[in-house]
Amino acid sequence: MSRPHQPPDTPAVTRRTPVQLVSMIYGVVFLLVGALGFVPGVTTGFDTLTFAGHESAALLLGVFAVSVLHNLVHLLFGAAGLVLARTPSGARGFLLGGGVVYLVLWLYGLFIDHGSSANFVPVNAADNWLHLGLAVTMIAFGLALGRGLRRA
Repeated sequence: MSRPHQPPDTPAVTRRTPVQLVSMIYGVVFLLVGALGFVPGVTTGFDTLTFAGHESAALLLGVFAVSVLHNLVHLLFGAAGLVLARTPSGARGFLLGGGVVYLVLWLYGLFIDHGSSANFVPVNAADNWLHLGLAVTMIAFGLALGRGLRRA
């Protein structure tokens, strides 16, 4: 019995694992959030957007404190998520490592004075809740979907 011939110019289908798909989703969302932070209207108080610091009164979606630095970090984080999603172990590392980063950011936001120069990111109460949610979900996805990955 002969096998059907596949034309040489037909790309092979690459199957991604669930952990890779979730990492890609987080990466795309972070890229989108980072880009939207630079869009007037989507970001209220856009004329007050500063490079860094608590003086920025710009709010993404009218809720989340942002600055140029904050937006750039989201863009870099999103790019990292997409790059690391190329392999299952990279995707798992992104989700677990990113979850730990967001856990630290949540703690940072809880303990700093939001009106002080220590709030250089900047963060507000809405950011703190979002950071906790990101930490919990990223770590949970990394652990649950990364089970059984072979170590190189």
